[in-house]
Amino acid sequence: MADWTKTLVRETDSIRHVMQCIDDAELQIALVTDDKGRLKGVITDGDLRRGMLRGLTLESSAKQVMTRNPVTATPDMRLAAIEELMYERDLHQVPVVDKDGMVVSLALHGRFLPRDRLGNTVVLMVGGLGTRLGDLTRNIPKPLLRIGGKPILEIILDGLISQGFHRFVFAVNYKGEMIERYFGDGRRWGASIEYLREEKRLGTCGALSMIDDRPAEPLIVMNGDILAKIDYSQMLHFHNEHKGSATVAVRDYEVDVPFGVIDSQADRVTALVEKPRSRFQVNAGVYVIDPSCIDLIPADEYFDMTSLLTLLIENNKPVYQFPVRDYWLDIGRSADFDKANTDFETRFGCGRNSE
Repeated sequence: MADWTKTLVRETDSIRHVMQCIDDAELQIALVTDDKGRLKGVITDGDLRRGMLRGLTLESSAKQVMTRNPVTATPDMRLAAIEELMYERDLHQVPVVDKDGMVVSLALHGRFLPRDRLGNTVVLMVGGLGTRLGDLTRNIPKPLLRIGGKPILEIILDGLISQGFHRFVFAVNYKGEMIERYFGDGRRWGASIEYLREEKRLGTCGALSMIDDRPAEPLIVMNGDILAKIDYSQMLHFHNEHKGSATVAVRDYEVDVPFGVIDSQADRVTALVEKPRSRFQVNAGVYVIDPSCIDLIPADEYFDMTSLLTLLIENNKPVYQFPVRDYWLDIGRSADFDKANTDFETRFGCGRNSE
């Protein structure tokens, strides 16, 4: 796989060095960043030619030939939208830049190049019945429902692959054969997909007991019906740094009480609060767990992730929380499904039939 990080150069680097980087990376572009990884400009073969025609030498600086304020994409843009952007601007590559201006990937025609190829296994729990979605899941499993023209599970998979993950395990049950038929072994995505086939429902965690070869590195485990902008590699780094047994992604959740709330002692009112707002941190359905946790999961029994985390806490094993502050949506009800499609149309510029 091409390594886009080889394209990174500094403004003070010589044109000679830039040409060497472009040649080594074989991606026909150099990305000029500052010392914090923020994008300052890009350099293509055309920029180099034009610089030479202006009289620059091989020892001139990258700053003198780079294109400032280049066209960029954001990590939440779908590949179809970036393809359209490339077509409109006649571009072959587009840097992917986060909200802080940091380069996180490079988009080429038809694919993203990840930051690194990570060895961690990602387990996606996709065996649920989806009963709260009513008729929507009568003939199709929830993970194959389409958001912005693409199955929910494929959106999740694309996001993880764009961050460098390539080893996946899908825990399937309800209409699992449809999921297997669509995704196969993952080769179409440049990834590896294996399957844990539940003969009966095993909850949000029980299927992990079916893993034969215990991974050497921490696993990411997540529900297959969540759309979220999470830096999973950062979550892994947090988990490793804290040496936790488990790390739980958490999300702020606020509840408005539509009445005045009374505080009292015995029969005496001590305070009145009009329509207060309570804030909680709720489970976001994404976890990093140490491989040793698999030994705690009973075989062939229904077992939720909440049960595993409770067991770890009761045994004084460290469980940490990782805050999710960007977009997050659990597609549990029809209203959530409608919101997800609306969000993709308004927030990401993608309609229902954009494929």
